[in-house]
Amino acid sequence: MSGETLAGHCLCGAVEVTLTDPRDHIEICHCDMCRRSGGAFYGALEAESFAFANDEFVGVYRSSDWAERGFCKQCGSCLFYHFLPTGNRSFAAGLFDGANALPVRREIFVDEKVAWQAGEGDHPKLTGEEVITEAKAAGFTLD
Repeated sequence: MSGETLAGHCLCGAVEVTLTDPRDHIEICHCDMCRRSGGAFYGALEAESFAFANDEFVGVYRSSDWAERGFCKQCGSCLFYHFLPTGNRSFAAGLFDGANALPVRREIFVDEKVAWQAGEGDHPKLTGEEVITEAKAAGFTLD
């Protein structure tokens, strides 16, 4: 669908980004650098074009000879990965509520995937409501 847009923002809301003609899938990268940058795998969403609002809050870090990564200067949220040889830029899928149901098209650097990223195993898996209930029971007040 030509002209479709998808809006998203960082954790604090200082950086807003709009993608035009976003892809209909997510790509996952398990490389060491992506994991260190965001704390886990990188869920990448690409688009034909993008625009930032409040781009004065966008910081850029040159993470290797071939790439740079964007982040919010205020809250530190990972924003994008920019592959310098091609100019390709992918955005952190978690910035966009509209990307929540998109399927994964492929995973890369699976040889660097760590065991705890699998999400499998026989251990407690709590909902957000259960976590909040547990915190309140422990005496924490949450607004």
